[in-house]
Amino acid sequence: MTITASVDLTIRDITAGSAEGETCTPELAAAPWTFDTQPPGYGPGASLGDVLPTGSPRQGALPAFYRTASPVELDRRIRDAKRVLGDRLVILGHFYQRDEVVQYADYVGDSFQLANAAKARTDADAIVFCGVHFMAETADLLSAPDQAVILPNLAAGCSMADMADIDQVEECWEQLMELYGSEPDADGRVPVIPVTYMNSSAALKGFCGRNGGIVCTSSNARTVLEWAFERGQRVLFFPDQHLGRNTAKAMGVPIDAMPLWNPHRALGGNDESGLEDARVILWHGFCSVHRRFTVDQIDRARAAHRGVRVIVHPECPMPVVDAADESGSTDYITKAIAAAPAGSTFAIGTEINLVQRLAAEYPQHTIFCLDDVICPCSTMYRIHPGYLAWVLDELVAGRIVNRITVGDDVSVPARIALERMLAARPPVPAA
Repeated sequence: MTITASVDLTIRDITAGSAEGETCTPELAAAPWTFDTQPPGYGPGASLGDVLPTGSPRQGALPAFYRTASPVELDRRIRDAKRVLGDRLVILGHFYQRDEVVQYADYVGDSFQLANAAKARTDADAIVFCGVHFMAETADLLSAPDQAVILPNLAAGCSMADMADIDQVEECWEQLMELYGSEPDADGRVPVIPVTYMNSSAALKGFCGRNGGIVCTSSNARTVLEWAFERGQRVLFFPDQHLGRNTAKAMGVPIDAMPLWNPHRALGGNDESGLEDARVILWHGFCSVHRRFTVDQIDRARAAHRGVRVIVHPECPMPVVDAADESGSTDYITKAIAAAPAGSTFAIGTEINLVQRLAAEYPQHTIFCLDDVICPCSTMYRIHPGYLAWVLDELVAGRIVNRITVGDDVSVPARIALERMLAARPPVPAA
């Protein structure tokens, strides 16, 4: 892969004054290890202002060599390590990773696609996941016990996933059980079914497995909600309110039947009557990347580009999804662009690394991000070739660092919730 105009290089040029444009913070031009020794936070980017929970994983100091090595030297070490490790290693790269990391991935995709890739590579001793913490946890859940899942930078978390922790969800569940009881209705449906988005901790997936619930992705959220409504009178959906709201609204659920649950208030800030009438109880969580997109950005794109096709991610706020032509997962977006006739114009509402990469891969189209300000995912941005070279060199030396493991008390019920998700397949479109 030849890197010519990556987001990383664009940010450096803008910060240095050699290119026009704007970033959300000049700190993006700094190396991610600069923030390993600073007060806890997600680092520069879209989640810069989000609150990092106490006790979140932190990355120790990266050895000096990997902080000072040139891109050429890091490239040599990564490729040498891959050659030595051969089939014993598989590197997974999320769509939102910087090009400087994605170029080394054996598989590139969304979190669900990469989890399946981890599950399929039974020959690999080590799975290096260039993504964020919950993705590495899911890979550990789906891979064999003797396979090591490695996250190059432990500080690569997810602010949305952190907006719902197991203690908060357990407390919410207790309040709902006290209100609703546990007896099924005449149709055998229990009062409430928990549904967690893939973008959540293994602990929350385990919670769903223990309580008759299920996991969903942005691709199969509707199918999963249909599954849940067959078994429950209501759904508790966490952690992303926007995916839950947009999906349920498209299924005909009224907005006033989707109360928001604030974990810092009694009954989530609701009264009992509102919760009794609820169909989907939405957790007060969101993605800071997708919350940046606005209806005004869509209006400006339409004014500037006649015939533009606007596609946004379903993690965007409801008014943005309603104003767009389409909404869909990262996989949906990439497939839509690949299938479009030459000369199409796309305005995309998702993370800038994927958008800029698609623009480079499909020069026959005009592809741009709705947000003019370059503001990548803070936590995806914490993965850097320096960290990747370090963990691979350690593997070559016979040492495993930054291993992500999920204990049996969580992994067993979490796998149940994931298996339910895998069984709830969206219908295949008619030919």
